[in-house]
Amino acid sequence: MKRTDLSELECPIARSVDDLGDWWSLMILRDALDGIRRFDEFAEDLPIAPGMLSRRLRTLVDKGLLEKRRYSERPPRDEYVLTARGRSAQTVVLALLAWGNAELAPEDRFVTLRDLDTGREIEPVMTDAASGTPVARMRLHAAPGPAASAPTRERFARLDERRRARRAQRRGGTDVRTDH
Repeated sequence: MKRTDLSELECPIARSVDDLGDWWSLMILRDALDGIRRFDEFAEDLPIAPGMLSRRLRTLVDKGLLEKRRYSERPPRDEYVLTARGRSAQTVVLALLAWGNAELAPEDRFVTLRDLDTGREIEPVMTDAASGTPVARMRLHAAPGPAASAPTRERFARLDERRRARRAQRRGGTDVRTDH
């Protein structure tokens, strides 16, 4: 089955998913963030077929998340090093770790994060950069950004309209404001 190209959609989530690819790509990034660099190390750590691993590494290089560097000329051997863009994917990987652990009792967690200096277990939390408020405590909704096209702005206008209609319905009213 051929993958659908999401790279042209006006959605940062779709574009990010397009770049990260699939679960194997995320697992390779996880390993790279843990310091794994060489093909044989990835192959040893992940239950992935060699051909699939080669394709995923090539895609991560093409997407600018990894850089392929030669470490031996004879025999020719390469390693895969995280780029700045690849290192920035750490927030995605940590968010998945936190989400995966969220409903588990501490004693049921397979992997935890620890501060290298103190050894203390930490819980990653996404916060608003301006206020420091945890995002999970905020009331949020997505909105069109400055580069949004007319169809994207129309989509968000429809979403806003639906939200207003639901709020009015919950309050027992039927009037729906249509101004923005």
